[in-house]
Amino acid sequence: MSELTHTVEALLFVASEPLSVAEIATLAEAPPARVERALDALRDHYCEERSGVVLERVAGGYGFRASRETAAACARLVNRPSSRGLSQAALETLAIVAYLGPASRPEIARIRGVAADSAVAGLLERGLIEESGRGETPGQPVLYSTTVLFERMFGLEEGLESLPSLAEFDLPEADHEALRARLHLVADARAGQG
Repeated sequence: MSELTHTVEALLFVASEPLSVAEIATLAEAPPARVERALDALRDHYCEERSGVVLERVAGGYGFRASRETAAACARLVNRPSSRGLSQAALETLAIVAYLGPASRPEIARIRGVAADSAVAGLLERGLIEESGRGETPGQPVLYSTTVLFERMFGLEEGLESLPSLAEFDLPEADHEALRARLHLVADARAGQG
């Protein structure tokens, strides 16, 4: 492939939408006729029979798309849980489930001091927690545990055993005492169930 063909290939690869011949010519600083020849070479190289990626003319320009054989795998990637940041409520809820899980919504709400419905729903949607059974308390609330995705995202090589000890957190003693008291409440409630 020529240098221009490599340049056109790179432009199409990084573009978030199809590029017209005129746009490519401007960006590559090349005549449109040469850009069209480069596109022809790329179309031959990236064809349905040869590649997992296909170059196609679409929306008045050119762009790459997944081949028919790879479309399902690509759809799974696109439909993965969002990678946007977690809210404070979600982080608190995730920490409770990670350290005390399996935990129910009522337990999470009792520890946090506020309702946990929204935070739990968001964490479920992202695949960071999952249902892991039913509690033995009245109403048999759903219990939640962290997922393998959680462990991967947070780099926990040994699973939940890789979580730092609560004693390692640099909190004022009053916060340590409040946290210990809340954790003991939940532990006592669980001990009463068994």
